[in-house]
Amino acid sequence: MSSAVRFGVNYTPSQGWFHHWLDFDLDSVRADLDSIAELGLDHIRVFPLWPYFQPNRTLIRPKAVEQLVQLVDAAGERGLDVNVDGLQGHLSSFDYLPAWTRTWHRRNLFTDPDVLDGQAAYLRTLAAALADRPNFIGMTLGNEINQFSAGPHPDPDRATEEQIDAWLERMLAACAEGAPAKPHLHAEYDATWYQDDMPFTPGQAARRGAMTAVHSWVFNGTAQRHGRTSVPSEHHAAYLVELSKAWADEPHRPVWLQEVGAPQPLVPAEHAAAFAEATIANVLDCPDLWGITWWCSHDVSRELADFPELEYGLGLLTNDRQPKDIALVLAEAAREPTYAPAPRSTALVVPADPSVRSVCGPGGPVFDAYFRLVADGARPATVLDVRADDKEHLAARGITEVVSPDQVLPTPQGDTSS
Repeated sequence: MSSAVRFGVNYTPSQGWFHHWLDFDLDSVRADLDSIAELGLDHIRVFPLWPYFQPNRTLIRPKAVEQLVQLVDAAGERGLDVNVDGLQGHLSSFDYLPAWTRTWHRRNLFTDPDVLDGQAAYLRTLAAALADRPNFIGMTLGNEINQFSAGPHPDPDRATEEQIDAWLERMLAACAEGAPAKPHLHAEYDATWYQDDMPFTPGQAARRGAMTAVHSWVFNGTAQRHGRTSVPSEHHAAYLVELSKAWADEPHRPVWLQEVGAPQPLVPAEHAAAFAEATIANVLDCPDLWGITWWCSHDVSRELADFPELEYGLGLLTNDRQPKDIALVLAEAAREPTYAPAPRSTALVVPADPSVRSVCGPGGPVFDAYFRLVADGARPATVLDVRADDKEHLAARGITEVVSPDQVLPTPQGDTSS
């Protein structure tokens, strides 16, 4: 069946980046939103910085919440729907955590009862402030907040899988209490799918919240290992969409490609448009896709110091709001938003055990087998090993053939074992 795919962008303000909340200028925001709307996109994802909005556990600044509502209303006036990330959290290599969770007040973000009370109150407040806005899509709990729970973060807040599951349940419930009619979700970076000791698991990503969110970045070893024009790099976003479906209980649970971008120097600026075109075309071949939200709207100003170099040039638009070639690629895709991809009838088996999920990451046997199938012209889905013989599950997803990685990869030279 055909479905309409949403096309949007992660909103990075052209003036002051996310620090614009400190000197909120609605006219500047409106100009930014005009430049986004002119591309024909239909939604944005926005990022209130948590310590600016809730500097004390029992102080959620009314003025900050009012400014968020003003931004959402300005977007609505331009035909843009808005998803709001709550717990920021982590953005573009910087951590933004309130002082009441750090140093002398160090408390675990995922397990401390007082912190959980504060987080729930904050998410509930933002959701309630926007609940009656028709262009408010819903809340995302935070931006890649899983990076705080394990390495390589230099000072992680450790938690168990069970504790994270309880945290997700409570925070999603807080969003629903604030805006009960809206779809709320959570989103993590790809360690959820690839890192064995990450307490945020694929099962949680694919089962909790209104839809599954994936964030696709080829600087995770994919482009370094295979190159920017390789099958793995150009299909990485599609791979994450399809990989997520192995863990979903609902056969047609929607998946949102919530972040994807063209990071320099792995994808040089002059090749960003071609990379975007290939990535978008490949992910649109995935059934049950809710939308594509590019990272990001506007470049980071060179007046701001200490960002990783790649962060300065990720925008669809320059810092003075001029569209780049990559913006035109997304605009073209948004003009024809209805797609009808065929079911993916061949499924690659992946292990259900999250303690060995690294086999799905770059260099792992599942990862390599998947892209060998793609290179050979197949359109693979994925299925958990515990469901590989479940005829009802396979039929619900349109899967007629199941293969394991060792059936796909060639036998290594010199290996004569049987």
